Amino acid sequence: MAGERTPADGKRLGEQMSKKICGIFALLAFFGLTLFLINCGSSSSRPAALLYVLSQGENNVGSFAIDLGRGKLSLLNKTSPADMTPTSILLDPSGTVAYVLNTGSNSITAYTINSDGSLSAPSSQPLTVHNSVAIARDVAGTFLFVVSQGSIPLPQPPPANNQCGFPPDTNILPEPNSVCPHVSVFAIQPGSATLTPVGNPVPLKGVPTSVTAAAGPSGTLLYITSDQDLLSVDDDEVSAFNVDSSGVVTSQTIPSYPTGSVPTGVLAVQTTPAGGSGGLFVYVANSGSGSGANSVSIFHVCTQLSATCTSQDVTANNNTLIPVGNPVTVGLNPVAMTVDPTNNFLYVVNHGSNTISAFRINPSDGTLSALNPSSVSTGSSPVAIAMHSSGEFLYVSNNASSNISGFNVNTTSGALSNATNVTSSAQPAGLVAK
Repeated sequence: MAGERTPADGKRLGEQMSKKICGIFALLAFFGLTLFLINCGSSSSRPAALLYVLSQGENNVGSFAIDLGRGKLSLLNKTSPADMTPTSILLDPSGTVAYVLNTGSNSITAYTINSDGSLSAPSSQPLTVHNSVAIARDVAGTFLFVVSQGSIPLPQPPPANNQCGFPPDTNILPEPNSVCPHVSVFAIQPGSATLTPVGNPVPLKGVPTSVTAAAGPSGTLLYITSDQDLLSVDDDEVSAFNVDSSGVVTSQTIPSYPTGSVPTGVLAVQTTPAGGSGGLFVYVANSGSGSGANSVSIFHVCTQLSATCTSQDVTANNNTLIPVGNPVTVGLNPVAMTVDPTNNFLYVVNHGSNTISAFRINPSDGTLSALNPSSVSTGSSPVAIAMHSSGEFLYVSNNASSNISGFNVNTTSGALSNATNVTSSAQPAGLVAK
């Protein structure tokens, strides 16, 4: 009959319709995927997390995207110029401003972080700080602290009444606070790249090597390590200071506490155990070859009454430090430390043995117990360490092998695993995760 379709014709028609429908669905899926990629952005154009790495070989700040699923790094095609020999980098609390210490040019540069993760060119000239060696900021992001070794040669051994006394003799030196070892304070504000000097530099009685800050009962507590005392034969120590709300730095009654040989890193950690009072503890990495070398010294800060902290220690806000046990052995030449976001685990970078030492922190007394494994290998000559805010990823810059080591972190046990190395610009130094 005219117009009728045979079974074969119907079968062919069904097959043709099926193919058309499949093609339509495939086309819709393609456009849907395309729109998804456009709206969400790729990891290179809009990364969820970032790692900033300083390069001393190329004097720049490089950016890596962090895969939050696995912690893997991918190099973004974005670098920002830095001054000579950038050494340390830190972020403001908002994560929108980066501060870089350039030890080769004796300067500090502030960058604004753009929405795509890149760094804007500094809006002003870098600030000069002579012979600066380390920086830190307070918890609130109100002040930036920079320690300097000064700009005059220091006699060996220093004379009893040398020109860098504490305080220095203003009749001998026209600018004693600048040419002698000192700490400079800059007022900062979250989200702003402006640094404003606060008063004059405060003289130090020792040649500083590192600095850290912590929140105290009535202001900021500041800790500075030194490996040469200008007023006595006692070297290798950590000194405690109080900082008021206006940024004025004052030394506590007892000016310093002995550490191990050549302290090169210091970190203040506030613990908060469940059901307990916790405490504030100061950890010092000792990297020399003398007594107490290759170790971490532990101090308890007297912020509350305890068996070892008297009412005078606490109420007078003396910022008194009480040594906790003996220094804990780590790898060769420890130079930097960090903790996880819960302050339960401490990680120490060992420059001389190319390793990280890993510990659990006892939140009640600050003592350290080695994790399993107690150490993991890095690249050559690691110099800096950074933890992502998730607590799941740890990164180390390897200055001699020009790469970054990345590790997965077990947030329950603190153990490090799945080590990977990613090539960086030449001689990476300080790094920070965002």
